[in-house]
Amino acid sequence: MKEKSDSEEGSGVERFGAYRKAIELFDLVILDLSKLAGDFTLARLIAQQYASADSIAANIEEGYGRGSRKEYTQFLVIARGSAQETMGRYKRFKHWLPQEHIEHRAALCSEIIAILTATIHKLREAQKAK
Repeated sequence: MKEKSDSEEGSGVERFGAYRKAIELFDLVILDLSKLAGDFTLARLIAQQYASADSIAANIEEGYGRGSRKEYTQFLVIARGSAQETMGRYKRFKHWLPQEHIEHRAALCSEIIAILTATIHKLREAQKAK
């Protein structure tokens, strides 16, 4: 399989693994929950899940655009919290979604959290070294 070039893969924030996974997760949230949208009793949970999943990518984007290591780190911390929230809510959707979907989405959230945690650590270490 051919590797993607930077132009095919994107540049800047689009090359960050956590960001790409956050976009994938958001697409899966839309796919999963659009099937439940007709149930008005789930409207609040669905809206919160859309918002928290969107918040992961949005905070990575905003932090990246700030141009400051300190601010970028803070936005990654917020994105990590949103990933944790999204994962927790997926587990509470066990009453409405197939278990294999929940497990896959929770695993994807865990991957995002791990990448963000490692990146936050590296950015903080680099800040200390200054």
